[in-house]
Amino acid sequence: MLKFCAIFIFSLITACAPKIEEVPLPIEIADTFTIAGSEPLQTHWWLALQDPQLNQLIEQALAENFSLKAAYNRLEQAQITAQQSGAELIPSLTASFTGSQQYSNSGDSSPFSLGLTASYEVDLWGRIRANQQAAELDAQATVEDIKTAALSLSSEVAIAWYRLVEQRSQLNLLNRQIKTNQDNVQLVMSRFAGAQASAADLYQQQQTLEASRGDAYLVRSTIKVLENLLSILVGKTPTSIELPQKDYLPDLTEQPLTGLSSDLIQRRPDIRKAYYQVQSANQRVASAIADRFPKLSLSANVNTSSPDLQSLFNNWIATMAGNVILPIIDGGRRVAVVDINKAQAKEALNNYASTLQTAVKEVEDALIQEQEQQKYLLSLNKQYQLSQQATDQIRLRFIYGAIDFLRVLTTQISQQNLERQQITAKRQLIEYRLKLYRALAGGWDLKQEPPITEKENG
Repeated sequence: MLKFCAIFIFSLITACAPKIEEVPLPIEIADTFTIAGSEPLQTHWWLALQDPQLNQLIEQALAENFSLKAAYNRLEQAQITAQQSGAELIPSLTASFTGSQQYSNSGDSSPFSLGLTASYEVDLWGRIRANQQAAELDAQATVEDIKTAALSLSSEVAIAWYRLVEQRSQLNLLNRQIKTNQDNVQLVMSRFAGAQASAADLYQQQQTLEASRGDAYLVRSTIKVLENLLSILVGKTPTSIELPQKDYLPDLTEQPLTGLSSDLIQRRPDIRKAYYQVQSANQRVASAIADRFPKLSLSANVNTSSPDLQSLFNNWIATMAGNVILPIIDGGRRVAVVDINKAQAKEALNNYASTLQTAVKEVEDALIQEQEQQKYLLSLNKQYQLSQQATDQIRLRFIYGAIDFLRVLTTQISQQNLERQQITAKRQLIEYRLKLYRALAGGWDLKQEPPITEKENG
């Protein structure tokens, strides 16, 4: 047994452990982004919006969303798989015990036997360690998956929340427009009664009023759909939760600091996941190559038997053995496994490159979209001011009979559409900022409660 232990310890020392190599960037990326921003980027990005209702919803979603909980379950499975992959590095030991009671004329006897069997495959070429390291890297990739899921969830909650706020704001505006259109119908009816307006003028104004009512029905439907969506995102069944009341969109602060592209690569969990997957695939290539080399297995057995317990350990025998298995002909199976793993490693590397490109694109898209949306919103505001001035002048001339009602109606509809476009454009501007936060954001420790009051620097 001492000789077996010596062989075992020596094999552990001399076994090869494949090194996890660093993966260079597979593509060229510019050092900086086209727009820099000025506000420090926060880890919990939604705090920059300074919206307590949104903070509450995201905090609840991160704690209770079932899809996020399922992601944690996947992590648990990956960690167990990694532990299982390393089990072969530890010798296996099995025990057997048998006993019986015999009766005869000459007397009774109770023979017993006890056996211990130890076996171990020496990881000479690092096959087992490579598999274990691949599984550990897969578990790390799953950790990044959870961070990505949490980021996506927080973004989905914010988008759904501000779409709900927008629709509430639209409904308030429509209610005001309906009231205005009702007043206009009464005005045209009075002029029609005095033969100062035609029946067509009256029908057109009534049609405009009914169109506003129809739009309000659609908005109410959208509000309910968004409320149901938010309920699911925060882990509740629709209609079982009372959502915060808010019907105005917030103003945005300055754009966040984008930093260097290298910062983004280190920060984004989906990029880190792709990186770990490349390393994992490389380890599986090493394992497949090592599987083509000879395998050395060691075993030891200790058996003892006796007719009674008192002398059981006085009668024992031990055996030790070593086996070398060398694959000679396998029809090319092991070579095919190596080639398959190499192809999978190339696929992982290309996916890593694609993830890098997508990440840079998402940042650049969000930057330019927000920049141009700001200009579009300013244009809408200017259009509305001009429309308001035109409406006042045209309405005054209509009262004095200088122009027909169609001109008034056209200007009125245009102004009401501009009011609705302004709300939609502001929500879209916020959504582009959400996309930018999401594109720049890294993960955080989900074991800790995210702060919802203090402003933090990233």
